[in-house]
Amino acid sequence: MSPASESNAVAQHREDVQGVEPGSDLPESDRFRISPLIRLTLQSLYGSLLLPLPVLATVTHAPMPPLLLVIGILLGWVSLYAALSERVMVDQQGIAVSYPRWVPQFWRRGWSLSWSEIQALKPRSTGQGGIVYYFLSQQGQAFLLPMRVAGFARLVRYVEAKTGIDTQDVRPLSQPWMYFILLTFTGFLWLTDSWTLWMAVSQSQP
Repeated sequence: MSPASESNAVAQHREDVQGVEPGSDLPESDRFRISPLIRLTLQSLYGSLLLPLPVLATVTHAPMPPLLLVIGILLGWVSLYAALSERVMVDQQGIAVSYPRWVPQFWRRGWSLSWSEIQALKPRSTGQGGIVYYFLSQQGQAFLLPMRVAGFARLVRYVEAKTGIDTQDVRPLSQPWMYFILLTFTGFLWLTDSWTLWMAVSQSQP
């Protein structure tokens, strides 16, 4: 194949993958949210770790006021809920990450990219040994690919169809079985919390 023919073939392939091919199961637009399993696991873990503290502070007469603990726990829960409210939208124009209006921008800021702005999808290692991926724009800016959404495989297929980037090796940051294990141990932690609180309240009674 001549260089000119090869160049034309590459250009044609690029044009073919720019849109959703006829017969594809990918819709023209789609919305993704954080997996319900992840939301349930992280919020349950947060509650199991912190909710017993105000009761224990009251029973043990700790110097920390229980009301202050309750306020801190509520603020922390709102912050966690805000982080888990991430929404990813894809359509014919591009991809966008947003949060509900009540989430302040200084805490969670959304972003958007048109498909034509994306020039690469770059992997980066995390401190825990995992791999995350960043969209690299034409201006050299990096945007984190949402990797904890339900339907991640469909999102990745959409990215490949619209940009032509090979996403064969892109995998979710954490597999569902990891969160099932964490949720199971969180359930045991709730049982331990219940027993600890029952013992503390029983011993505090005259």
